[in-house]
Amino acid sequence: MRTEFFLPMVKVPTSTHQMKKTKIVNGKVIYYEDAELKAVRAKLEAHLSWHVPKQKYTGPVRLVVKWLFPITGKHTDGEYKTTKPDLDNSQKLLNDVMTFLGFWTDDSFVVSLVVEKFWSEKPGIYVCIEEL
Repeated sequence: MRTEFFLPMVKVPTSTHQMKKTKIVNGKVIYYEDAELKAVRAKLEAHLSWHVPKQKYTGPVRLVVKWLFPITGKHTDGEYKTTKPDLDNSQKLLNDVMTFLGFWTDDSFVVSLVVEKFWSEKPGIYVCIEEL
């Protein structure tokens, strides 16, 4: 099984899983998402919901993701983006949303992960999932 799609986005999310907030309630640390992070999660859910496979992946998969940011300054189409956001934090949120939506039964099935970020004339997120 293979799932492949592109999510065109004028503004590619730059808020990341790392931006969760903490507070103490009754002596316990509580993690929560602020309004900005909730908005990014909702945006990803809305875009990804169109591409949820009919059957969840139930075994090992390779996940390829390309984060394509709108070109600014003197950057060129296809040039690697070496500025924030950090890929590992962006990817964690994307994986969490994909798990929530039911792409797979557990994101531990992602045994191979290829993630890159570029400047692009066509901003968005490219995703390819391959059953291994």
